[in-house]
Amino acid sequence: MTTDETSIRAAIPRWPKATRQQARAHNTRLVLRTIYEHGPLSRADIARATRLTRTTVSDVVAELIQQGLVEEVGTRPSSGGKPPILLGLVDDARYLIGLDLASDAFRGALVNLRGQVRHQISLPLLSRDGDRALELVREAIDQLIAQADRPLLGIGIGTPGLVDAVRGIVYQAVNLDWRDLPLRALLEQRYHLPVYVANDSHAAALAEYYFGRERDAESLAVVKVERGLGVGIVLSGRLLSGDSFGAGEIGHLRVVDGGEPCRCGHTGCLETVVSTRALLRQAAAIAQGRPDSLLHRWADTPDQISLDAVLEAFQAGDEATRQMVLQMGRYLGFGVATLVSVLGIRHVVLAGSITRFGEPLLEVVRQEARARALERVAGEVQVDLSPLDSDELVILGASALVLARRLGLFSLLRM
Repeated sequence: MTTDETSIRAAIPRWPKATRQQARAHNTRLVLRTIYEHGPLSRADIARATRLTRTTVSDVVAELIQQGLVEEVGTRPSSGGKPPILLGLVDDARYLIGLDLASDAFRGALVNLRGQVRHQISLPLLSRDGDRALELVREAIDQLIAQADRPLLGIGIGTPGLVDAVRGIVYQAVNLDWRDLPLRALLEQRYHLPVYVANDSHAAALAEYYFGRERDAESLAVVKVERGLGVGIVLSGRLLSGDSFGAGEIGHLRVVDGGEPCRCGHTGCLETVVSTRALLRQAAAIAQGRPDSLLHRWADTPDQISLDAVLEAFQAGDEATRQMVLQMGRYLGFGVATLVSVLGIRHVVLAGSITRFGEPLLEVVRQEARARALERVAGEVQVDLSPLDSDELVILGASALVLARRLGLFSLLRM
């Protein structure tokens, strides 16, 4: 062997061999995910799909049945010999807790292994004090644990703000008055369960990627509009968080010179013209200043205007309300055009309360995005409304994080 060959070999890292325990854990996750995605399957089917030996598959299946995660669900007609026994996932074998902290009320749910909500709660956030917000998180978890009649896998949380998903730290959440909050560590210490924390828009992207219409897409952007505006981005199978954990924070791009003050400290941010808060603020102004508007007739005082009232006025053809909503759609189209121009993403999903305005809003967003982006790029972009319930979107994304981390039921996005 030459000196050069010796140097090259020395430079190649030597990865330690997997231990028997690591190999067993890998095989268990592989078998369980195969049943989850393609079941019901026979043991022979699983062996062919995973390329594991039949003996290994039989051993893993026996353990999964003992744990209550898998069950025999029947037989397949035989082409000769003994009919093969089929195996399926026990959907309610375990529950997990999913929390959405991104709206005026903290929403939480017990979710099963298929992402089906089994019990749901909503606790109003009456104070923007950080300590009170943390206490409300604990109160939500306490209530859900009390309702759980299955073993719990863990807790997944979608929260607004800049979040280090690896360490579970919320660096800044303006709405919740949190700064450098070690949320995961605090909750794991209290509940002795694994806790996973992500930005709420990033959690929404996970929900769409795993449970939504775009499950075969390698890249997508989810624009989530609630009290604030944020984007979750999956690019070539990678969930983007950014070097400073601020990927997707387009809600704080300035789009209106001299515009309304934003909670971030600037003025004229996209969020000040595209959010439910902006919508209700503008609707209150219509109710007060436009006697011809339905909103004026329906509200004794402008502060009584709700999102339901705005939607009803919009659907009834109230012109002032219609122009307000469509203008919001134009600003949202600008945000979409920015995303697709920078990232080249073809699939954009609109999510959150704003989607209740449906196709009229969606069409304006599409038109504005096409008008503001390069024609070749914009022409290939597909903008749709999320098929998922907006009240469950972040909860499902947070749940997917737990299912991926704890059981390997998804090929977890690179983060």
